Amino acid sequence: MFTRVWTVYGQSIGYSPLRRLCQSYANMAAQKVLVALDFDHTIIDDNSDTYIVKLLPNHKVPEDLKQLYRKDGWTLYMQEIFKLLHKNDTKSSQILNCLTEIKLTESMKEFLTKLPRDSTEFIVISDSNSLFIDHILRNEGIRDLFREIFTNPAKIDENDCLNIEMFHYQDYCKLSTKNLCKGHILNSYVESRQKDNVHFSHIAYVGDGSNDFCPSLLLKEKDAVFPRSGYSLLNCIPRMEAEKGLKVEAEVCPWDNGMDIHEKVKEWYSAVNENLPHPRLRTLIKT
Repeated sequence: MFTRVWTVYGQSIGYSPLRRLCQSYANMAAQKVLVALDFDHTIIDDNSDTYIVKLLPNHKVPEDLKQLYRKDGWTLYMQEIFKLLHKNDTKSSQILNCLTEIKLTESMKEFLTKLPRDSTEFIVISDSNSLFIDHILRNEGIRDLFREIFTNPAKIDENDCLNIEMFHYQDYCKLSTKNLCKGHILNSYVESRQKDNVHFSHIAYVGDGSNDFCPSLLLKEKDAVFPRSGYSLLNCIPRMEAEKGLKVEAEVCPWDNGMDIHEKVKEWYSAVNENLPHPRLRTLIKT
């Protein structure tokens, strides 16, 4: 019988050992660091949805629309804002130009660009909308850094009016809004990448608001959640543990600027290719 033999590092090995060796290298190469980020008050230093209110007459939202937000949630509220802007002859180009005024959070661009590209995956999970996020990221020259953007889909229709839809409808997570469970999205992304043989040695979740608590809850001890200093997520984490027994297992690392996040995350790259926990995330908690 003919046996294939190769020389690797000066040693002759047969087919099966070589296959195992190659598979080992392939598995190692497939480990990365995942950085999931919120958008408003995280990547950018403002709220892209509320920022465009300055284009309304007198820069004010009518009281009846405010009531709509309280009753039916943010997505429907923003759709009515878009309709009102259109009714007042505000062009979509004016809205997009207005968004370019918003600045990135301090040193956020440096953080995103300093991490090794081949060992990092960036995703956005946001309750903003696809049109705003894509426009701002492209204007800043960083859209290509992000592998996926998970948010409410939006587009400009044939009448030049902006339209927005819910990302999904959910009633299984009481920690989240009905149109967007960030924990579900994070969990689904990690599972989908595992099917592609991409595994994450560490996961960072970067956010600011209470709707960022659900994905933070899924992280494990080797991961880190980065709540922005001075915003509600930082207070939400200890409050939810005290009131509901919902404890975040990941390290909690408050941040003021992008390089604060970088200082922690950069430590993880020496640990890429280590043994991974299984399952990778905690079980999605329904409450």
